[in-house]
Amino acid sequence: MRVTVKLYSVADAAIVLNLHTNTVRAHIRSGRLPAQKVGREFAILEPDLLAFAARERPPGRPKR
Repeated sequence: MRVTVKLYSVADAAIVLNLHTNTVRAHIRSGRLPAQKVGREFAILEPDLLAFAARERPPGRPKR
C-alpha cells in the first residue's frame, strides 16, 4: 500500500495560510511550523500545514 502526502513550498503555504512568505519562514525558524529543508528551500507536509492552520494564533507578528 502506498501513501502519498502532498508537500507545500513556503510560497504555497503562505497562500493557504494567508500570510506573507517571511512570516511563514519565521514560523518555521521558531519551530511552530514543522518543515524539512530540501536543498535551499523548505518543504512542509500537508498534515503539518493543516494542523498549523487549525491552531488559533494571536494577531500580530510572531515572536523570535
